[in-house]
Amino acid sequence: MTSPFDRIRPAAVTPRQVTDLALAFGLAVPGSDATVTCVASDNRVVADGDLFVALPGTRAHGARFAADAVARGATAVLTDAEGAALLAGPAGDAGDESRAGDESRAAPGTGLGVPVLVAPDPRSILGRVAAWVVGNPADRLMTFGVTGTNGKTTTTYQLAHLLRALGWKGGLVGTVETRSGDRVLPSRLTTPEAADLQAVLAAMLEDEVRTLAMEVSSHALAQHRADGIVFGVAGFTNLSQDHLDFHGDLESYFATKKQLFTPAHARRGVVTADDPWGVRLAQESEVPVATLSTTGTATTTDAADWVVTDVAPSGTGSAFTVTHRDGRTLRTSTSLPGAYNVANAALALVMVLEGGADVRDVAEALDASGGLAATVPGRMEVVATSPRVVVDFAHNTEALALALDALRPTTAGRLAVVFGATGDRDPGKRPLMGAAAVAGADVVYVTDDDPHDEDPAAVRAAVLDGARAELVLGDRDVTLHEVAPREEAIRAAVRDAAPADTVLVAGRGHETIQEIAGVDHALDDRVEARAALAARGDAVMVPAQVTGKQHERTTA
Repeated sequence: MTSPFDRIRPAAVTPRQVTDLALAFGLAVPGSDATVTCVASDNRVVADGDLFVALPGTRAHGARFAADAVARGATAVLTDAEGAALLAGPAGDAGDESRAGDESRAAPGTGLGVPVLVAPDPRSILGRVAAWVVGNPADRLMTFGVTGTNGKTTTTYQLAHLLRALGWKGGLVGTVETRSGDRVLPSRLTTPEAADLQAVLAAMLEDEVRTLAMEVSSHALAQHRADGIVFGVAGFTNLSQDHLDFHGDLESYFATKKQLFTPAHARRGVVTADDPWGVRLAQESEVPVATLSTTGTATTTDAADWVVTDVAPSGTGSAFTVTHRDGRTLRTSTSLPGAYNVANAALALVMVLEGGADVRDVAEALDASGGLAATVPGRMEVVATSPRVVVDFAHNTEALALALDALRPTTAGRLAVVFGATGDRDPGKRPLMGAAAVAGADVVYVTDDDPHDEDPAAVRAAVLDGARAELVLGDRDVTLHEVAPREEAIRAAVRDAAPADTVLVAGRGHETIQEIAGVDHALDDRVEARAALAARGDAVMVPAQVTGKQHERTTA
C-alpha cells in the first residue's frame, strides 16, 4: 500500500528472528518464529515484514495504531507496558490510517496475530533495535556527525563537498535534504526518527555510499534518534540561546549536546572552542577531542590544537589557513561570507583531517574543487545583486546578528532585514532578536515567521518591544516597520531598496511551508523575493537553485 508518508528503505533485506531480537535486548522471548526485516514507528509507513514500534505520544499511544500496522504488513510489535495493556483491550476498528484524526476509530483490538515485545522504555532502545534489524549499517560507513546551535547545515554540506572531492561517494542527512549518492529527498526533521534513519543508512549502503555527513540535533539526542550510530568523528559548532521551550535552560541544552561526545555516540571529536561552551565541552568530553580556534577569543592560539589564521577576502567569501600544533598546515577558502562561515568551513576541514585524511591529499582535492565551495540552500543564498537580496536561515539572536555583521562590510548602501520569531517556541528570544536587528541593520521589517498556534500580532509585539528598546539605547538612525503578512514585508523591503542596498530575508531559509493556526501555507522566501524583484524591473537577479522542499520547522 502506498501513502504520502512512504519513506526510503533498503531494497534487499535479511530477515531477523524476533526471538533473536528479544534475546539481544533482554526482552521476554515470545513463542514465535516470526521474522522482521525493517522497523517503523509510524503506522503510515509500515511495509511487509516491519517491526512496528508503538510509542506513547502526546495525543494517543502508538499501540492504538498497531492493528493498522499489522494490516499493512507488520510481523511484530514492540511497545511498553501501557501499550501492551491497550493491545489486550477491547477490539476496535483497525482501518483508520490517520494518527491525527478520529482516535476512537484507531483502537488496537485483540488478537493481532503477531508477537508483542514489551520494553520499559521502547524509545530508549528504538535506535539500537532499528540498527540491529537492518545490520548496523553505520558500522560500514565513514561517519561524521555535527551538532551545535548554528552552522550544522553549512558544516555538513562542506563535509559532503570535501569528502566528494576526495573521491568518496557520500550520503548527507540534515535540515534541507537527505542524499544517498545521487538520490535526493526532502527532510522533515534535522535528524530523522530513529527507525527512518537506520532504513536510510541501509539504503545508502545499497547505493554504494561510503561516507556520511549528518546533522545531529539536540532534540534527536534527547529523543534517542541518533542511537545506533557511533560516529567516527563528532563536531561541535557553537551554543547559544535557542529551543529553550524544549530544554528549559541553557545548562540542560548544553548537557544534551554533550551526549554526542560520549562513547555511545562517537569515537573522537572536534570542538570549536571559540565560546565558553566550546571550551567547557572540550574539557568535559568523554571521548578524545581536538580543539579548533577560529577567533582566538575564548582560547589562545597556543591552547588550541588547530588554529585559523590569515583570513582574507576571496570572491564572495574568505580565504584562510588552518594550522595544527604539530606543524601541519593548509590554506583554502570558502565561498560563503562571514567569519562564522569560516568557522563552519574550518570545522568541516579539521573533522576530515582528524578522521584520518592526509593533509596533502586534502590540499590537492580542495585545489581541484575550488576550495570549500559547497552551495547551501537558504544559507546566505544570494537572490539578486542590485539591490543585493540574501535569504538566510538565521532564526535566533546570535545567527541574526552574525548574518548582519557578515553583510555589513560589503554593503555600500543601507542594510535592511526582514524577519520574525516563531510562535510556540522559546518566547524569551523574541525581544532579543528585535534588539539584534536594530543593532545591526539600518532598516528593520518585523513580520511573521511560523506563527503556529499563537496570535501572530502578539509574537510580533514581543519582537518589537526589544527593537524599540534598542532604538532608545542606540545612537544610529534606524527605521523600524511592522509589516504582515510575511510576503508583503518582503515586497516592501525589496521595493524600498536602492541598487546599492542589501536586503536580508532571515529566519526561514530553504523552508517552503509556513504554518498558521495548524494550516500549512506555501511560502518560499526566495520565490517571494524574486517576485518582488521582478516587479521592480531594474533588479539584477541570480539564477535560482533547485532544492528539496521543507515541510517542518527543524530542530536544534
